[in-house]
Amino acid sequence: MTNTTPPAAPQKDPGKDHGRAGRNVPISIASGVVLLAVIGASLYFWKPAFIAVVLLALLIAVWEFEQGFKQKGIDLPREPIQVGGMAMILVAFVWGTPALVTATAMTALVSMLWILRRGVDGYVRDASASIFTLVYLPFLASFVALMLAEDGRPGWAESGGHFDYGSLGVITFILVTIASDIGGFCAGVLFGKHPMAPVISPKKSWEGFAGSTLACVAVGWATVHYLLEGDWWVGVVLGLIAVVMATLGDLCESVIKRDLGIKDMSQIIPGHGGLMDRLDSLLATIAPTWLLLHYLVF
Repeated sequence: MTNTTPPAAPQKDPGKDHGRAGRNVPISIASGVVLLAVIGASLYFWKPAFIAVVLLALLIAVWEFEQGFKQKGIDLPREPIQVGGMAMILVAFVWGTPALVTATAMTALVSMLWILRRGVDGYVRDASASIFTLVYLPFLASFVALMLAEDGRPGWAESGGHFDYGSLGVITFILVTIASDIGGFCAGVLFGKHPMAPVISPKKSWEGFAGSTLACVAVGWATVHYLLEGDWWVGVVLGLIAVVMATLGDLCESVIKRDLGIKDMSQIIPGHGGLMDRLDSLLATIAPTWLLLHYLVF
């Protein structure tokens, strides 16, 4: 007789139960501050250094996906995706969108040919995972390079500042996305009672989403108006777009991890889990943010 009893849910480690916060808050804050310091320093002193940070993040993120996909028997061709992904980000920074499209197509083709060496069995499965990873990681990350390459008006550079418009655009994008996480976290911990998607992400609540919305709109208005010298309403629109995209990015990452049967993509960042556990909202937000700022501000 077949046993149809579902497997028991994994037991929580009492030593890692951080209550409604769901994480070790002091360690999370310290890790976040270090990451922001590295990003801020690279943008302040030398823009290509920030691209180097993005390239390093890409290498780690692809490795995390490779490890996660192994849980489902998917063999991701890590090498061509990492090399091609780095090329996509670099050409986007130097030559813009036409070069990015070409590099993306070439990387996809090389990845599929790379898998072909393994034979027929599992080809469609592994190739599909490769294209998914290619779009989700290096393609979306390339919009950060497009943002950084913006020159627009001189901005702070006129008064001797070290941030040009591209750097300010990246700072705006990061701050607005972080505002979604912080606003949602605080409101969710303090007031969260109504789950938004209990099956996908039990700790995400509608109260938290309201907090994210308020924080994103406020930060979007302030950064666009004061940093980029754009119209205030563009900042409000940016905040509204960012909160929706950041939330969807977080939910999509939760679905991916649940499907793979893992809690975190890795444990590389203390208090946060894997790098992808921090990049999910950023990757989902960058493309519409670049589009909005490119045509209405820069």
